[in-house]
Amino acid sequence: MLQQATSNHLPAVLQEKKRGEYQRTFRLDTQTRQEVVSVVGSSLKANLSRSAPPLSKFYSVKCTPNVEYSLTPPPEETDHLSPIPLKGNSVLLITMKSASLHENDNKLSVRYYDEDKKVVGKAVLYLTAIEISLDVDADRDGVVESNNPNKDSWKWGPDGHGAIVLVNCDSERSYWKSPDLERNFIVETSDLTDMSHMVLRTRGPSSLPEGYKLTLHMCQSDAESVRVYRSRVANSDNHSMSQNVLDYPLVLSSRTLSKEVPYLGGTSNMDFYVEGLKFPDKDFDGLVSINLSVLEPISDAIPETPIFTDKVVFRVAPWIMTPNTLEPNEVYVCSTKDNYAFLKEMKALVENSGQKLKICYQYQNRGDRWIQDEMEFGYIQAPHHQFPVVLDSPRDGKLMDFPFNELLGPDFGYVTREAKRKDVNSLDSFGNLEVSPPVTVNGKSYPLGRIIIGVAFPTAAKGRNMTKVVQDFLWAQKVQEPIALYSDWLFVGHVDEFMTFVPAPDRKGFRLLLASPDAAYKVFRGLQNSGHGQAKLFEGKGKKEITVDVLLKDEQLQSHNSYVQNCIDWNRDVLKRELGLDDDDIIDLPILFKLLKSREEIRAVAYYPDMVNMIVLGKNLGIPKPFGPKVNGQCALEAEMCCLMGGLGLNCTFIDDFASYHELLGEVHCGSNVRRKPFNVKWWNLEM
Repeated sequence: MLQQATSNHLPAVLQEKKRGEYQRTFRLDTQTRQEVVSVVGSSLKANLSRSAPPLSKFYSVKCTPNVEYSLTPPPEETDHLSPIPLKGNSVLLITMKSASLHENDNKLSVRYYDEDKKVVGKAVLYLTAIEISLDVDADRDGVVESNNPNKDSWKWGPDGHGAIVLVNCDSERSYWKSPDLERNFIVETSDLTDMSHMVLRTRGPSSLPEGYKLTLHMCQSDAESVRVYRSRVANSDNHSMSQNVLDYPLVLSSRTLSKEVPYLGGTSNMDFYVEGLKFPDKDFDGLVSINLSVLEPISDAIPETPIFTDKVVFRVAPWIMTPNTLEPNEVYVCSTKDNYAFLKEMKALVENSGQKLKICYQYQNRGDRWIQDEMEFGYIQAPHHQFPVVLDSPRDGKLMDFPFNELLGPDFGYVTREAKRKDVNSLDSFGNLEVSPPVTVNGKSYPLGRIIIGVAFPTAAKGRNMTKVVQDFLWAQKVQEPIALYSDWLFVGHVDEFMTFVPAPDRKGFRLLLASPDAAYKVFRGLQNSGHGQAKLFEGKGKKEITVDVLLKDEQLQSHNSYVQNCIDWNRDVLKRELGLDDDDIIDLPILFKLLKSREEIRAVAYYPDMVNMIVLGKNLGIPKPFGPKVNGQCALEAEMCCLMGGLGLNCTFIDDFASYHELLGEVHCGSNVRRKPFNVKWWNLEM
């Protein structure tokens, strides 16, 4: 039954709420019957004067109980039973209370009157109401909630919102040796756990009026970053999954930007799975939108037009590095023809620390022992899933195939950034890529730490830098804002040659360890003053042996180390400023350097095994054995290290890497790599 004009007016509070929702301009027609689909929660807005027949001066509105409407300007109270004066700005706003049970089961009519209040025209709407919502996990609890009001935007922080999608960079079938994202089909249903669940919820009649359809769509740029699959399995309330991969056809991709999806009728859910294809980078901020539109037919010769669109927003999860203070999972070391002793000592250290040792054998490394330089471990994380991801460096030595061939697999992802060979240099090896523990700097928190890279000195006219594609990638992840240090003064050029972090029980929970020639000379002068000037460095190493007295007389070496100390002090100031450190957060390690000339450039290498270039396994440290001068049978440099680290509750194990690594311009850290457990902190809770 149609009701009188003012009996179904919206309350003022509800009117205000509705004005902020999806509103569609609509044209009334007094000449033909109109059948219209309306989405619950949206509104139809009609200008009554624009649709009025000639001579119209008044109008009235009647509707069935499921229809609500408001009038602007509102009619005077005395006119509520009479035709309402028609004005140029008279507007009718129509909404539906709930979904229809049948097609066209709701009705609204508008009558127009002349000056004598005789009917001069009538517009009749037959309305079919549907409820429709494209839903995601916008509150980040691992569950897709219904119609979250914030699903169409993204906000950082513990009170933030917005869905998250993982780059599908692992391989469910590792023997295929390609990341899952390189295939536009699902090979194993287990792959769905790497994707983000999205649900289309609908309620309404068993079918839509003829010609109406639902379409899922996204723009070309977003389609380069994500793909969408649909489940053919009926789902009313529970998230049920089929084990048949053919039940999950591809819906949206860079080749298909729009796809009709079926309207199931009644109360129904349709499951979709969103797959990330690209990490954030210089040309991609990580945000993507997916839309669901209701299309209305006009005629056979004219395309359908959208009458309602629901939008959801995802952010692609960043790649996150793990610092030395996190618990180790696995240690990786290469086996070569000349490092058996080193490997044996490393194995003992790892077993004593309770970790797994993964050995990269000679057929895999082909003589390339620098496993730290080839790759960096990290991870990606969403509320529903997380897994490790290895970042492969562009150095591409003989280890170049190891990360891809041996690590890529189920729930172990792979990513790389390719650079032109002419642009790649030693600074692109990942001994030049580190990350700090969590810090707070001038009130700003970095709960995932800050990435540290080495570059040329800012004022240098020429010099080596980490390649731009890698730097762009690291900056684009946002959550571990990088710091650039000056490392080009080193022959190899890696930040791990002069700095590292170790866990500590006090202060900020860690200490920054810095190589320090000044600290080294202090140790050697102390030995000389106490009568041990004839004690030898490199004892047992033949021609390399040198006494403390001779070393301290070497003015050229002192000059070299004065220069090196200046370079390290410059970096010390940067690290203090960018990590919010005090001098008490830093420990100087006694290490000397010497300068070598290469291609008209003079750069530094470690004079004896570089103790800062260590492996950190919880409270156990694997430190290059320095072969320093012995006093009462004990190496003075080892004693100094044990004193400095013992105060932090750390255990020092000295590993002989002299011939197999040090003389090849690397040390323990260069020849090992560690995969660590992820942070407990959820990256999306960061305040950005």
